[in-house]
Amino acid sequence: MSDLTLSLVQSTLYWEAPEKNRNHLEEKILSIDQPTDLVILPEMFNTGFSMNAKDLAEPMNGVTMEWMHRLAEKTMAVITGSIIIKEENNYFNRLIWMLPNGSYNHYDKRHLFTLAQEEKTFSAGNHQWIMPLNGWLIFPLICYDLRFPVFSRRNKTLEYDLLIYVANWPERRKKAWNQLLIARAIENQCYVAGVNRVGIDGNEINYSGNSAIIDFKGDLLSELQPNVEMCSTVTLNKPELMKFRSQYPFGNDADNFTINY
Repeated sequence: MSDLTLSLVQSTLYWEAPEKNRNHLEEKILSIDQPTDLVILPEMFNTGFSMNAKDLAEPMNGVTMEWMHRLAEKTMAVITGSIIIKEENNYFNRLIWMLPNGSYNHYDKRHLFTLAQEEKTFSAGNHQWIMPLNGWLIFPLICYDLRFPVFSRRNKTLEYDLLIYVANWPERRKKAWNQLLIARAIENQCYVAGVNRVGIDGNEINYSGNSAIIDFKGDLLSELQPNVEMCSTVTLNKPELMKFRSQYPFGNDADNFTINY
């Protein structure tokens, strides 16, 4: 069982400025000074959390997808984060999982943030996707999904090792962000990586980041400095995870349930 190295990119995002964000994030990605398997960007990393999908949405063969492929190929790492995608007559807050060879998968945000009327612009996803990487099973989710533990509950039909949340999570609710990331790690006996942006968006909402990597016991492995643009690279150990699950097989006593979409 191999280790997994991941890099969190906590960055400011320029409001509704895709090219400026791509250039800014490219500098940060290329500044990562050690080999990494996975680079994680925030939610809507090329626009900020905008409901202006009509003007900002891209197709699946658009400029940002090409940019992600180029950087994945250059760094030999998976690049992931969400962008606004238009497909037929629907808009999606879509997480892209871009491999160095140009193949990709995606996850559409399931829980749309009604406080920002996200559901009036975007269509909700209806699948859970597990992304394999270097012998690891990785479950990527988006921001508001964090508040709904049933959706991410690890069980016999939803098995994974690492849970990822990419986000635009406001500073005023940072306590919930910090505590829920830890809760998801403990209840699912998995590693959790939460990647949030910093700065103020076009709606005058402030984001403090508080990006973090948490282990299966709920201990912080990396906690990025609030309100600062920075990257953090951490290597995760799978044998330690499997040993812990074997010693404490709490999942054997879990309730059975199904999710209706």
